[in-house]
Amino acid sequence: MASGRLIYVVGPSGSGKDTLLDYARQRLDGAGRVAFAHRYITRPADAGGENHIALTDKEFAMRCRAGLFAMNWHSHAMDYGVGIEIDCWLAKGVSAVVNGSRAYLPQARKSHPDLRLIWITAGEDTIRTRLVARGRENTGQIQERLERDARFSGRLMDDAVIIPNEGPVAEAGEQLVAAILREIESYPGSG
Repeated sequence: MASGRLIYVVGPSGSGKDTLLDYARQRLDGAGRVAFAHRYITRPADAGGENHIALTDKEFAMRCRAGLFAMNWHSHAMDYGVGIEIDCWLAKGVSAVVNGSRAYLPQARKSHPDLRLIWITAGEDTIRTRLVARGRENTGQIQERLERDARFSGRLMDDAVIIPNEGPVAEAGEQLVAAILREIESYPGSG
């Protein structure tokens, strides 16, 4: 049986990653054998941003102990997880698109060595404007996020597909859709 490809999408807060993933999810709805993983986050469901599964700290810890996450990390005072269902999807020949973490990338590469990295970028002014507009962080937290992005930006991986997101959503969104389809079609395991 063919196996699916793991497509690991990363980018700094404010790069528009969630918006582009939502765009791609809608455009690829029912097309081919691709599924978009929901993240499990210790953030309220109504906090805005991505469509995620909200867990309490205790629920998250229990799921970690039970081995229910294929990936999990802590960032910005929250816990994030991607369920083990992605490994089932991959084994069944369905490619999985994951909203990942740049800091977790080395561990993700260990558990899924064939993953393909897509990196969403935006300029500092654009990111700052978007973070202020979403209203979830104070000025100090926004500055911390910008400084964190500067540390990671110097470590862009040579094999990453880079998608700049400075203009209309559809422009970068179509680039993401094309990159996902290209990665799925070129994967030797997709038989």
